[in-house]
Amino acid sequence: MQNPTEVKDFILASGSPQRIALLRQVAYEPKKIQPADIDENCLPHEKPLPYVRRMALEKAKHVAALCPDENILACDTVVTVGQRILHKAKDAAEQLMYMKLLSGRTHRVISSVCLINKKGQISQRTVTTKIMMKVLSDEDLNAYIECGEWKGVCGYKIEGRLAGYVTKMVGSYSGVVGLPLYETLNLLKGVGVK
Repeated sequence: MQNPTEVKDFILASGSPQRIALLRQVAYEPKKIQPADIDENCLPHEKPLPYVRRMALEKAKHVAALCPDENILACDTVVTVGQRILHKAKDAAEQLMYMKLLSGRTHRVISSVCLINKKGQISQRTVTTKIMMKVLSDEDLNAYIECGEWKGVCGYKIEGRLAGYVTKMVGSYSGVVGLPLYETLNLLKGVGVK
């Protein structure tokens, strides 16, 4: 039997259904959901790790300015191949290109979670997960593109059909979904949200 979800003393700076579902999975219901509307473009020559950390921090700061004297939780997650960040695909052709890049390769998913507490103090944790993917056949590629579950997410949804193509994962499954739960709960508990 699943634990009942309790409303906790924090605001989630994201409208991501995956992040909301992960928090509910561990019985942490934010008292408010306030997506951060910020510019998510990379800076010139910005590498994936600094980018994802900056995005999580900027999302938290944006919502903290809108909701002062609150605990603000923000997160950003990216799929990277080498130093290349795979953003949300604009269309099926771009997603197909991404899938061909991932096919038969090891790539990384970086998830950074940032908490600004009621006093304005900032805490941040970043988790990198390595994922090995099988070589994808044309049939695999076409099936994944046609299913459409890649729409609106960066790279792919590990909790969907793509899980059947992953040969090995080293790191945080919840971080790949979009919110590293172990690090998130430690940050929240650290400011008294239990």
